[in-house]
Amino acid sequence: MEKPQDPEKENGDTSIPDGSICGYDSLHTLLSANLKPHIFQEVSRLLLGLNCGKALKLIDLSKSAKAISSEHDFDLQAFSFEADKELLREPRVVRVGLIQNSVALPTTAHFLDQKRAIFQKVKLIIDTAGTSGVNILCLQEAWMMPFAFCTREKRWCEFAEPINGESTQFLQELAQKYNMVIINPILERDVNHGNTIWNTAVIIGNNGNIIGKHRKNHIPRVGDFNESTYYMEGDTGHPVFETAYGKIAVNICYGRHHPLNWLAFGLNGAEIVFNPSATVGELSEPMWPIEARNAAIANSYFVGSINRVGTETFPNAFTSGDGKPQHNDFGHFYGSSHFSAPDASCTPSLSRYKDGLMIADMDLNLCRQLKDKWGFRMTARYELYAEMLAKYLKPDFEPQVISDPLLHKKAS
Repeated sequence: MEKPQDPEKENGDTSIPDGSICGYDSLHTLLSANLKPHIFQEVSRLLLGLNCGKALKLIDLSKSAKAISSEHDFDLQAFSFEADKELLREPRVVRVGLIQNSVALPTTAHFLDQKRAIFQKVKLIIDTAGTSGVNILCLQEAWMMPFAFCTREKRWCEFAEPINGESTQFLQELAQKYNMVIINPILERDVNHGNTIWNTAVIIGNNGNIIGKHRKNHIPRVGDFNESTYYMEGDTGHPVFETAYGKIAVNICYGRHHPLNWLAFGLNGAEIVFNPSATVGELSEPMWPIEARNAAIANSYFVGSINRVGTETFPNAFTSGDGKPQHNDFGHFYGSSHFSAPDASCTPSLSRYKDGLMIADMDLNLCRQLKDKWGFRMTARYELYAEMLAKYLKPDFEPQVISDPLLHKKAS
């Protein structure tokens, strides 16, 4: 990989972009620019793992795609996950994309203008994904609006829309145009059930049809992120959607902190699980590279992690449940979207402060190959876990703790 210029010296510009890591897009670019090649190669092996015993291969995208990303200043990266060749099955290679983006206008702008501006910005990146041959594309959590849920102001509910609303119709045309499955995470308004609000992902098929939806299972109540003001835990279970390109599922944002949530999608047969998110550096950044990667390993599927980017400032100050003085933003959404594979390999992350498109070719045969190798499904003790959970749910539950009989013995 070619080393980037030191951003503090390039063109004599000594400014450091807001949200960068010491002026670099990501940890990977920082290490690449400051370590000797042989040291960087070994560090990358430890940080990113190996795919079938080798470092991930770069995909050489078209010149036009690179030109568009350069002109419009969004990070564009592409890698290839391989699987071992089999004698009885052909490779099952699917090209998958993740989009991270900042809002396009200040949150004080008219809501209609904000929404249209986001559509216009994201369409350019979707077009780049489509012309680059992406088969399945996932957008970030509530991509069609600012992430206003922590303000607790109800006026932001105006952005909510039905499953077949404006955002879905906008993406249906693009899905059909590019023969591409698109995951559309929205703020849903259920007009048939009293205008109930949900945090929902709509799965749009490659023919432009709506395959189904999944509603966010776990709602955070952590500091600023007390989202139950707007929506509660979803009622759709752990659906896996069989598409033209493979079996996919969506673990929305906070669900990534719950191992059993990841497990359930795997038990239902997911081959790729997407995690569209909105999270800030002060809260979760050390967890970000770990949880999804662990889920990919433990459940023998691929994971696509998407996080929005930028700092969104709101007109009215709000307070948290953690004692911070009132403030107008949640902090910096740190992007860093990436893919993880069942063999513990993963891509570098997209930029910490720029919009971005991450593309990966993945041979889905790798999922079964890793199940055969590690035997997690065969060696798991689901009957013991089920028994434990059944006991835990009862009011008279007592933890299985065996105390040292001498622990509390009085000194003679």
